[in-house]
Amino acid sequence: MQLEKQLNKYFGFKTFRGKQKAVIECLLKEKHAMAIMPTGSGKSILYQLPALLSPELTIVISPLIALMKDQVDGLTKRAIDAAFINSSLGKKEREKRYENLAHGEYKILYVTPERFRKSEFVEIIHKRKISLLAVDEAHCISQWGHDFRPDYTRLKEFRRIMGNPTTIALTSTATPEVQKDIIKELGLTEEQVSLFHEGIDRPNLWLEVQPLWGEDEKLAAICKIIKERPGSGIIYFSLIKDLKDMSELLRRRKIKHLKYHGDLDTPERKHVQNKFMQGKNQLVLATNAFGMGIDKEDIRFVIHAQIPGSIESYYQEIGRAGRDEKESTCTLLYDEQDLNIQMEFIKWNNPEAEFYYRAYRLLLSDIERINGEGLDYFKEQLTYKNRHDYRAETVLSLFERWAVTDGSIEQKNLVLISGLPDQLASQDFLESKLKNEREKLYKMMLYAKLETCRKAYIHQYFGLEHQSKCMTCDND
Repeated sequence: MQLEKQLNKYFGFKTFRGKQKAVIECLLKEKHAMAIMPTGSGKSILYQLPALLSPELTIVISPLIALMKDQVDGLTKRAIDAAFINSSLGKKEREKRYENLAHGEYKILYVTPERFRKSEFVEIIHKRKISLLAVDEAHCISQWGHDFRPDYTRLKEFRRIMGNPTTIALTSTATPEVQKDIIKELGLTEEQVSLFHEGIDRPNLWLEVQPLWGEDEKLAAICKIIKERPGSGIIYFSLIKDLKDMSELLRRRKIKHLKYHGDLDTPERKHVQNKFMQGKNQLVLATNAFGMGIDKEDIRFVIHAQIPGSIESYYQEIGRAGRDEKESTCTLLYDEQDLNIQMEFIKWNNPEAEFYYRAYRLLLSDIERINGEGLDYFKEQLTYKNRHDYRAETVLSLFERWAVTDGSIEQKNLVLISGLPDQLASQDFLESKLKNEREKLYKMMLYAKLETCRKAYIHQYFGLEHQSKCMTCDND
């Protein structure tokens, strides 16, 4: 079989990029693989082509509901039998897809890990022959990764349900510790998994940090970058309030821009994203929620107006720049005062075990009233009317992720479906998590203060050697 011909037949490309071919050959030999490749390097081809060359079903597990439709739409346009099943579907459409799946349809099926909580789905999957399992955003497996998803810790169980198929784990970032966690949680050994690491170097990205103080200096720096580096750009903010304030300052200077944040309703967020994707020279002010599904080639600059919480988050966000391989700039505007924002985030993101216990007992005893009176009532019982205490929101989010609850207070249908997980009841575990997040922020702060090569620092953080000279690094 000549893989280049198959690549051209199905996807219109004449040649493979980087290590794509080596990974695909590994999977076709029914050997497990882990692929760590930069954002925009074509990771989806690694499982899509083997799926089309294999006789049975390929399952793709991903936490990114927003991306599934785009992936499936792209495949169906190429006459490839693909589908997704997730919470965005209505009951009628979901049952139709279950029926199709049970009757042997689909070559590629995208699902979230939470789908395996549904017994009807597990029953159907158990009867299908699975030739390949692809785990996208595999760093979510690790509790020390930057986007831990508890359901990912059940992947070993999911693989058993599927008959332990050939498996590929994919991510753009993973420290050595996270790589080991991924392999362990898949129920495999390091000897069983071939590692394909393309590094994280993006030679066309110019990394720079501008130390400054206060909003006036920040505004001046943003306006200067916009003026000097024409093209599409993203300006990331940690706080919606600060995003809105900067938006007003830019509006007064007649600088056109879009806004994307959590206070917008879903239709408006989709409108903003579509406008950014389809237009030229688009500027968007956004929180870190803006990024899923953003595969725009001509983003010439990414500005972080406030310091991110970790190197992982920072690297993932700057990776949206320069996907057309033309020179692009990634600028961190470093105001030491902004560290307080991330320190507050860490504080509210890490309630103590006693707080989780009180929240669980409150739901157990008073869930009808909580559904009736809403989030404010729930928070008042836990935080005594402190409106700036966001631990209650953290608890609800983690209870959903750990499958403690289903539904939501907003929809007035929140229900308890399991007990309190051991991890959320363990103060030792929670203190380890808190320590880990503090260390990540500390290493991000060190990056901001570097006087040596920034790319070398990022490579070292991810356990890689930085061998090439940085033609685009501001402090080589």
